[in-house]
Amino acid sequence: MRARLGHRYVTLLVLAAVIALLPLVLPSNYYFRVASLVWVSAFAAIGLNILMGNAGQVSLGHAGFFGIGSYAAAVGPAHLGIPSWIAVLVGAVISALLAYLVGRPILRLKGHYLAIATLGLGVLVAMVITTESHWTGGPDGMPVAKLTLFGWRASGSNVWYWISGACLLLGTWLALNLNETPTGRAFRALHDSEVAARVAGIDVARFKLQAFVIAAVYASLAGSMLALMNGFANPDQAGFLHSVELVTMVVLGGLGSVAGAIVGAAVLVTLPQVLTVFQEYENLMLGLVIIVSMIFMRDGIVPTVSRLLARART
Repeated sequence: MRARLGHRYVTLLVLAAVIALLPLVLPSNYYFRVASLVWVSAFAAIGLNILMGNAGQVSLGHAGFFGIGSYAAAVGPAHLGIPSWIAVLVGAVISALLAYLVGRPILRLKGHYLAIATLGLGVLVAMVITTESHWTGGPDGMPVAKLTLFGWRASGSNVWYWISGACLLLGTWLALNLNETPTGRAFRALHDSEVAARVAGIDVARFKLQAFVIAAVYASLAGSMLALMNGFANPDQAGFLHSVELVTMVVLGGLGSVAGAIVGAAVLVTLPQVLTVFQEYENLMLGLVIIVSMIFMRDGIVPTVSRLLARART
């Protein structure tokens, strides 16, 4: 328990130090924007890690909840006249309700059947966003009003760097604390064996649904942050490829590791920026790097590095 507690504080302190000190070496607003994208993607990946890494449930439609949050921040002020921050909360509530209603039947499935069911959910959300052009602007997307709080408007890469960084720090703290609660231990029991968890008296259906709802709320809030930061929402944010990107972040960083979700998001967001020097071979190099990483670090980046450091100490 002391080791887990120490690991939790170390993760939070390292993340806070990186967020606080990184601006000292960032040369321009472009890099502030890239860093903000890392924080937003990491926030969504942490939620998906709770579902996949802790509870052991697969989701290939997680970007659907991301898109709900994104368009809630856009539709609320534009069509309903409500403030942006209220629209963000409404999007989170809608995502939670949808996850609860849809999760009850589909979470009875297992393996690839569950993956296909969640994929279908994501596709349906993306189709609704694309076809309801009166509300969402259709395939072209729609502008998003600036976030305004008590007369202060959030705009600029520097401002959103700190907003997204603070939200990531809060989301990380909540996820790390969740791991040490009875709910978090129940999630890990589900990941190891649903049969054993059921024999131990754990309500498997209820805890699987809880993980699904928590992950949906994380994704919705991340989608709202991205839409408000960009000032624009588009259907790609709810698309299948975005779902695959989120899953890749979690797996690449390390399933079951909160720090792994953050590292996986950082790698997947920044690596394409670095590989632009290869021009038309950029996507080829990106795929090659991911394949090599998964071959030599099957458990993910963070668990593998942690294991190597532990061996070095002993």
